[in-house]
Amino acid sequence: MTAIKHALQRDIFTPNDERLLSIVNVCKAGKKKRNCFLCATVTTERPVQVNVVKVKKSDKGDFYKRQTAWALRDLAVVDAKDAVKENPEFDLHFDKVYKWVASSTAEKNTFISCIWKLNQRYLRKKIDFINVSSHLLEESVPSGENQSVAGGDEEAVDEYQELNAREEQDIEIMMEGCECAISNAEAFAEKLSRELQVLDGANIQSIMASEKQVNILMKLLDEALKEVDQIELKLSSYEEMLQSVKEQMDQISESNHLIHLSNTNNVKLLSEIEFLVNHMDLAKGHIKALQEGDLSSSRGIEACTNAADALLQCMNVALRPGHDMLHAVKQQQQRFSDLREQFARRLASHLNNVFVQQFTQTLLQLYNRAYYLSVPGHDQSSTLAQHSIELTLHNHHPFHRDLLRYAKLMEWLKNTDYEKYEGLTRNYMDYLSRLYEREIKDFFEVAKIKMTGATKEGKKFGLHGSSGKLTGSTSSLNKLSVQSSGNRRSQSSSLLDMGNMSASDLDVADRTKFDKIFEQVLSELEPLCLAEQDFISKFFKLQQHQSVPGPASSETEEVDGGTLSRSHPTGSQSISEKDMIRQMMIKIFRCVEPELNNLIALGDKIDSFNSLYMLVKMSHHVWTAQNVDPASFLSTTLGNVLVTVKRNFDKCISNQIKQMEDVKISKKSKVGILPFVAEFEEFAALAESIFKNAERRGDLDKAYIKLIRSVFINVEKVANESQKTPRDVVMMENFHHIFATLSRLKISCLEAEKKEAKQKYTDHLQSYVIYSLGQPLEKLNVSIFLNVILMQSIGACFSILH
Repeated sequence: MTAIKHALQRDIFTPNDERLLSIVNVCKAGKKKRNCFLCATVTTERPVQVNVVKVKKSDKGDFYKRQTAWALRDLAVVDAKDAVKENPEFDLHFDKVYKWVASSTAEKNTFISCIWKLNQRYLRKKIDFINVSSHLLEESVPSGENQSVAGGDEEAVDEYQELNAREEQDIEIMMEGCECAISNAEAFAEKLSRELQVLDGANIQSIMASEKQVNILMKLLDEALKEVDQIELKLSSYEEMLQSVKEQMDQISESNHLIHLSNTNNVKLLSEIEFLVNHMDLAKGHIKALQEGDLSSSRGIEACTNAADALLQCMNVALRPGHDMLHAVKQQQQRFSDLREQFARRLASHLNNVFVQQFTQTLLQLYNRAYYLSVPGHDQSSTLAQHSIELTLHNHHPFHRDLLRYAKLMEWLKNTDYEKYEGLTRNYMDYLSRLYEREIKDFFEVAKIKMTGATKEGKKFGLHGSSGKLTGSTSSLNKLSVQSSGNRRSQSSSLLDMGNMSASDLDVADRTKFDKIFEQVLSELEPLCLAEQDFISKFFKLQQHQSVPGPASSETEEVDGGTLSRSHPTGSQSISEKDMIRQMMIKIFRCVEPELNNLIALGDKIDSFNSLYMLVKMSHHVWTAQNVDPASFLSTTLGNVLVTVKRNFDKCISNQIKQMEDVKISKKSKVGILPFVAEFEEFAALAESIFKNAERRGDLDKAYIKLIRSVFINVEKVANESQKTPRDVVMMENFHHIFATLSRLKISCLEAEKKEAKQKYTDHLQSYVIYSLGQPLEKLNVSIFLNVILMQSIGACFSILH
């Protein structure tokens, strides 16, 4: 192994300026035995680099080659597998684990011991040696340039040491001086020995000759030692003196440290006190405003608002750790809580008084008006005239304006004492619901009086009473009886009675007046509800439009022309404040929807054709409200009422169709233009004027189709049942009239029915000419027929021109 080591040093490591310290013959575990050598090396240049090098024979086997090298600092773990039993296997953990099997356990132990010594001497990072016997890991001596790895002679680790250049030069000079140095080594050694002896003798003689000088030197050394002893004594005294100084300096340093620590603590304490004083000190003016501030004046409200904000800031200050344990802080927090409770109680009491005052003042105005209406001497006509001017709802803007001064205080109350905030909210809803209920009911009573007064039979409805209300309340209006065919048209406004429409009391002017009254009712309700909702949002600090996108959910009812929302989709997830606005509006205006439904029922009783006006007006207002806020109380309420109006409209159309089906013609009378044909013309003209540019035109178009189909069917039915007038004549005259009506009105959805009417008219005209004109008195029949045709043509032309 020594020869291999010298060969490796000479051939591989010397050219790389490295020294080989240890070597082990190994092969990889679990594979065929292809022997190689692991070498521990160090560089000869500084800084020293320690490596583990893998060397193996070349394929030809005549020389060694360097295959792989690892830096020792990359070695993490050396695992000897077993610290007790002999085991040639060991692992080296570099970037991965390398498993080796040494040729002998002794070589493995020697290599591992060398690795440990190199680690102790050259590396700061210590390698983990596991399963290694303790006697292999011996302590290393302090590192030094000329010391060995094991702390002894260099030969203990390195059996071979290369000569340096100077040593080689000296040896060459010595060998050149002796001719036999190369040929006879023994003679050269003897010569060197004789020369060494001569030198030793000369050295001894020189020492003996210099004995006197040595004695002198020894005396000088003794004196020097005495001087050293004196110096040591002085140094000891100085050291004692310095020791006392050191103790004093230590005391001064400790004192300075304590002073610095005290100053630091004082600065921190001052900072904490300033923080508490700046953030938890409430000015005396604010305290006085909270305790005694005038909540009825603008200046007092502003002072109270500023004081409440300052109190809230003091209460919400983020205390630092430990502040809450201070007695003064606890005292101040308790004081703030008492101030908050006292001011919240005073504010809630004042606002309740404001609510009550507004409620009583408005009720007093309503009672005064009721008293004025009940004063003897005021006839009903003057009362109605006054109501025609005063069909308006009470304006709550001054009340809202006065209360909005307290909006910031309400926000403060909401953030600090939610229980009192909720109490004020309930009280406001309670007072306002009763107030609006009285106002709205009186408003609708006036509207009902105006509606019933719009007909010239208003006296039949009992328009008298102390407070201007309808006799027997609204229920008396719901008992309007259907009039006979000889009197004014019935309240159902059947198409069969529209032949007398020009002579009835319910003319176009009355319907227009009803339309204006209904529009005025909706126009008064809409701003009232929107203003109250806006006030609630601002005064109670509730967000109207705070929403998060989400799935819409609504309960809908199927209506002709689409679906009509029962409760409009919110288009957002449930938001508590938005829902709170809706709940407050529902409670405050709980009487609006029932009163609207009663008014719609009354209008339908007076004249079922009023449902046309109401459908158009209500649809427009629903559309407007949904554009503002689809989820608002107004939009929801009007949407629910629109469902009722649409049902009344559908009911009106169904009644007209039913009455067409129930029509009966006297067997002894001749039949001309049937009444419901003429009435359909008047109905269509009225509907076209009402639904011009309306949003719900589709509902009317569907009603047209139902009515015209019923007209067609019942014309044929009457023609088949007629005994005095030929069937062709009845069909020809009525379908000619229908065609002329549809041509004049130009209803786009009835184009197919117009063509069908023309075709039926033409077919029955040809049938009449073919089958009826050949009877006796032919010339008279032809003359009569031609006159009838001429008059119908002239009438149709005038209708189209009109």
